[in-house]
Amino acid sequence: MADEKLAKLREAVAGLGQISDNEKSGFISLVSRYLSGDEEHIEWPKIHTPTDEVVVPYDTLDAPPEDLEATKALLNKLAVLKLNGGLGTTMGCTGPKSVIEVRNGFTFLDLIVLQIESLNKKYGSNVPLLLMNSFNTHDDTLKIVEKYANSSIDIHTFNQSQYPRVVADEFLPWPSKGKTDKDGWYPPGHGDIFPSLMNSGKLDLLLSQGKEYVFIANSDNLGAIVDMKILNHLIHKQNEYCMEVTPKTLADVKGGTLISYEGRVQLLEIAQVPDAHVDEFKSIEKFKIFNTNNLWVNLKAVKRLVEADALKMEIIPNPKEVDGVKVLQLETAAGAAIRFFDHAIGMNVPRSRFLPVKATSDLQLVQSDLYTLVDGFVTRNSARTDPSNPSIELGPEFKKVGSFLGRFKSIPSIVELDSLKVSGDVWFGSGIVLKGKVTITAKPGVKLEIPDGAVIENKDINGVEDL
Repeated sequence: MADEKLAKLREAVAGLGQISDNEKSGFISLVSRYLSGDEEHIEWPKIHTPTDEVVVPYDTLDAPPEDLEATKALLNKLAVLKLNGGLGTTMGCTGPKSVIEVRNGFTFLDLIVLQIESLNKKYGSNVPLLLMNSFNTHDDTLKIVEKYANSSIDIHTFNQSQYPRVVADEFLPWPSKGKTDKDGWYPPGHGDIFPSLMNSGKLDLLLSQGKEYVFIANSDNLGAIVDMKILNHLIHKQNEYCMEVTPKTLADVKGGTLISYEGRVQLLEIAQVPDAHVDEFKSIEKFKIFNTNNLWVNLKAVKRLVEADALKMEIIPNPKEVDGVKVLQLETAAGAAIRFFDHAIGMNVPRSRFLPVKATSDLQLVQSDLYTLVDGFVTRNSARTDPSNPSIELGPEFKKVGSFLGRFKSIPSIVELDSLKVSGDVWFGSGIVLKGKVTITAKPGVKLEIPDGAVIENKDINGVEDL
């Protein structure tokens, strides 16, 4: 039955003119793995907590060379790659998420370019920047990178694969059923980075330039900056793959974690966990770390494994309903590739290397006095003694970047804030200071304005009378 399904699908995919032969064969191989059902099932008793040899504590790393020339030589073996396939739709923006303004008028992309420029300038190195786009962000990104034409860094863009969504009940590609617009297609997750690097020719280009490692990160993680200690360690220890992990807090209970399994280190995602063990997976006691998706990968190893078609990462089935049609998209994650590389390690890094902006509440943190911006680097204010950031919950009125910015005359001081919860039609004046635990709730149908210069400490505010 599965063979028949696959044969029909294969025939339909062969007739799709919009995608390359590489994309067609990649898609068919993903689907056939999915249909064969030979996904490895995790046997819970075989899971072990990784030792410090496997997940290396960052503070045990040797200091990198202080010599300028030695540092330059290390950096010249590196390329930086940002995952740039995501749109800013959840934050109410059109176009690539990486062009949302983060601070002082700079976008994610501006900051990334500034960081690499200052690194190259300081050491005389030539670290290139690669952007992996999806068909959703490709055209916009090409226009956007024109503004860096005079910058001193080499910027390469390439596209990840474009696969057809499968109509669930007939198991046929949606585009061959007459779906001609973008919604008929999907980018198959960032696990696709490895074949896409190869198929785009960028992998061979980097190898020909003497590059040995690529540092991969999400474009919205402001903490993912080049780290000489990590690069130095990997080159000396010949680790083909390194995943940066950091200690879990209660906000991260769903994040993937690293385990030792049958002698190899591998990523365990919540989707792979049997129902009976989900609570245990979410506990901070047994699984203390989670994947930041900052990954350092050896380029020769990528070439070897892609050529051998050895990267068979766990398939993440993502069923959706689009325009009333039930479709299936199969995806993979780059972090799951860790078990195929030799001498792969995790690196337990400081939380500062994980500062993702997923929502406007994250923007509020980054735009506040909790951080400063120097040379494109976002640095945390040392005046805050608590290592964890305040928890911020903003209501739906603040969900879109435009409305978020409109509701704050200026971003309040939050260095001494523990938590903030805002509900309803709330507007903030300028120069406001928030401390301790603060909740602000506007009554239904009432506009609540917090006046300029207000200092609010450990208060529940339900109206102007509470100020």
